[in-house]
Amino acid sequence: MITPAYAQRMARYNRWQNENLYAASERLPVSERTRERGAFFGSLQGTLSHLMYGDQAWMHRFDPSLPPSRAKAGKDSALAYLDWDDLHRERRALDAVIIAWADGLSPDWLLGDLTYFSGITESELTKPRWELVTHMFNHQTHHRGQVHCMLTQSGIKPGDTDLPFMAG
Repeated sequence: MITPAYAQRMARYNRWQNENLYAASERLPVSERTRERGAFFGSLQGTLSHLMYGDQAWMHRFDPSLPPSRAKAGKDSALAYLDWDDLHRERRALDAVIIAWADGLSPDWLLGDLTYFSGITESELTKPRWELVTHMFNHQTHHRGQVHCMLTQSGIKPGDTDLPFMAG
């Protein structure tokens, strides 16, 4: 079981690391950000686009008043944001939404279950909310790790990624 404090810390970590990786990514020309690299979602930008899809999908599931993702599940999510500036702008906005959502979490909400439709399994699933929140943050870290690797392979060194080095 997790606490609201965990979600709040991870929401801020998410924003910190997105700022880190987007700043590093901007040091690459568009052709390098969009180059096929053999990653599951192809390119660095495709991976970041998929990450936006995942975060939008989870946030809509957690709070149905938030808009759903504009992408479909799976490989198509890599194509949802073909414009870098649009992707970066939407990322900053969504990170603020995730922080505000985490700041409003209650322990009771985390204790309940969530039933949602999974585009990956094409079925309805019911899972504990705390587990799904943990999954969202884990999914972010997983794909940011892929982006970090692609940046490193391109000769770009992102800033620190270790949680203890995050201010505040």
